[in-house]
Amino acid sequence: MTMTRPKALVTAAVSGPGLDLLHQLADLVLDSWLDQPTLRIYNGAQLAERVAAEGASIVVVESDTCGPELYDQPIVAVCSCRGDPTNVDVTAATAAGVPVLRAPGRNADAVAELAIALLFAATRGVVREGEIYRDGKIPYQRYRAWELAGKTVGLVGLGAVGRALRWRLRGLGMDVLAYDPYAADATSSFDDLLARADVISVHAPVTEETTGMIGADAFAKMRDGVVFLNTARAKIHDTDALVAALASGKVAAAGLDHFEGEFLAPDHPLTSFPQVVLTPHIGGATYDTESNHTRTIAEDLCRLLAGARPLHIVNPEVLLG
Repeated sequence: MTMTRPKALVTAAVSGPGLDLLHQLADLVLDSWLDQPTLRIYNGAQLAERVAAEGASIVVVESDTCGPELYDQPIVAVCSCRGDPTNVDVTAATAAGVPVLRAPGRNADAVAELAIALLFAATRGVVREGEIYRDGKIPYQRYRAWELAGKTVGLVGLGAVGRALRWRLRGLGMDVLAYDPYAADATSSFDDLLARADVISVHAPVTEETTGMIGADAFAKMRDGVVFLNTARAKIHDTDALVAALASGKVAAAGLDHFEGEFLAPDHPLTSFPQVVLTPHIGGATYDTESNHTRTIAEDLCRLLAGARPLHIVNPEVLLG
């Protein structure tokens, strides 16, 4: 008896060697959200309708919502090209016996590199300003800074991104502390890290524990003139408290890559500080990230279809049924 070749709806951006493997595994309907003339992210009902229209049994997504309505169809696998598949109702998938695959660490190097870029830009004035002489001073006077070598940096979160950043910072000659209650080699307490670090860089996921963990009290415990970086999520710090710390000089400079609702008003107080560098959630926006998650998902899908256990399955219990 010959098995029917599966069909996959792929709304994630995919490329690289992993795409060749996907073509070998299934008939692909490639319709990346990045290739649309305007932003298109399906909600649960819209994605289920599209999957039904295509007759697909495999779904490869990045931001589209995989809700309960998807599992009214005979789905073989849901593949989320994210480290944490928050766009997938894993409970509903598990109840339907559908494996959920993910792509951990896909953008770790990309985000780590942006954190380094923000660190240099915030501390060395690497911005386009348009003025050479101002306030009676030359640039050499206005932009003098402390070198990073020999300084202490504290990482809040030591997952894939934190680890990718740690060796880069050490390569700059910095002493690296890390706080992460779920990583054995993160040996600093949160308060100790706040008290000792010249630079604090956030790389934790948003959970009940981490939401708002860096607020007014945390900023007060930091060293005067600290540099604050957040390339994770804005929910982890209190933005009003950060603005107050910048205004008082407690925080000397900051680099941020994320804002609540993916939006920051042009007249927001953060935009008024010349020592604050803002980027619009582009830490993972590299071609390598796309290639990485394509390879990870394709290799695990290959394992699944061959009857083996995928390396990055979120709900392995469905394989026991």
